[in-house]
Amino acid sequence: MDSELALILINCGYSVKRVVIGVIMATFLGISIGLLRSTLPPKIKGNKIIKLLFEAPKFPPPIAWIPFVILFFGIGEISAYVIVFIGAFSPIFTSTYEGAESVPLVIRNVAKSMEIKGIRYLWQIIFPASLPQIFTGIRMGVSMGWMSVIAAEMISGQSGLGYSIQLNRLNMQYDLMTVDIVLIGLIGFLLFEGIVYLQRKILPWHEATLY
Repeated sequence: MDSELALILINCGYSVKRVVIGVIMATFLGISIGLLRSTLPPKIKGNKIIKLLFEAPKFPPPIAWIPFVILFFGIGEISAYVIVFIGAFSPIFTSTYEGAESVPLVIRNVAKSMEIKGIRYLWQIIFPASLPQIFTGIRMGVSMGWMSVIAAEMISGQSGLGYSIQLNRLNMQYDLMTVDIVLIGLIGFLLFEGIVYLQRKILPWHEATLY
């Protein structure tokens, strides 16, 4: 019994580590690229081909990328991080871009009158004003990343809760498989609530953090 509990905790640790690292990478790149996309000239942003290049990659489910990820990175930790990154990147990138685009014109004009430009303009004006929608994307990204890592572990993993489900299914240990499923739901909920807590601390003034 003690060995089974230890194995469950180890698998939980593997899955959580993978999703945390993958989401951190997706958050950094998703916010950066989303903000940079908002600086493109209106004619380029409205171009159908440009929109296709930015928007089309988000529609294939993360699980569809698993064979290609394994082909390029092999079976291991890097592949798991990449799958989580793929799942989490799109909602964070999209929410960041939409948040940046929705910054009121009056704020933009004030920044121009104060001659705030370039990276400083993105960091000090657009980024803070976009944070509510950025956090919406991060919450979605964490959820997608968590589901993605479980799916990846079920298909090609050698550790983690997804791998544990497959192993217990093959061994017909349905009681342990049920424990894995319950833990996936519980940990996913805690990860989501962790982002909500962080949002409340960073944006206590925003109405979405007041419930």
